[in-house]
Amino acid sequence: MTIIKVAVVDDHELFREGVISMLRRDPSISVVGEGGSADDAILIASTAVPDVMLLDVTMPGSGIEAARLLSRGFPEVKLVMLTVSETASDVISAFENGVVEYVLKGIRRTELVRAVQAAHQGEFVVAPSLAGRILGRLTPARGVETTAHDALNSLTPRENMVLTLVAQGLSNKQVANQLGLTERTIKNNMTSIMQKLQVSNRVEATLRLRQPQR
Repeated sequence: MTIIKVAVVDDHELFREGVISMLRRDPSISVVGEGGSADDAILIASTAVPDVMLLDVTMPGSGIEAARLLSRGFPEVKLVMLTVSETASDVISAFENGVVEYVLKGIRRTELVRAVQAAHQGEFVVAPSLAGRILGRLTPARGVETTAHDALNSLTPRENMVLTLVAQGLSNKQVANQLGLTERTIKNNMTSIMQKLQVSNRVEATLRLRQPQR
């Protein structure tokens, strides 16, 4: 069994201890570090080298700023935002700065464990209650809806299939296995998809796919 090394960074000590306690109940997870600030997150990444790190948006130094620095300096660490912030700008900024999952505090232990496992596998997750708000931020203004629709229509059949599978939460590796392609091919397809849809990350691309066409 693969053991996932996890670090928890949140300035609310009682909450942090509760999260750590929940995670330690799962035999597939080993908590290797904890802290309460962006500075702590950088230090933990450089010393404990976790596979997955949980961050809070509003911790000292900013969780989003910590994500930006971590994604550049420690790209092997998968970042999960565990927070109370439901602001669309926070969600989008988090994904733009290397976060692979955005989940809300109050989720159950089993959901948190699944989120950690999914992050470790390179999948992305956004809390369902937030998806609509992000979509609202990404919805084209009146007058450019046709352009957005045309962009989706410009995808090749393979790109359409890749995007559909990614939207289901599959990682590049899982998509590659399912389609009988290499992971590099899937990465190239995703790059092409994002360029055609004029989006900056996988989350925006999948939300664009789910956007009702008019």
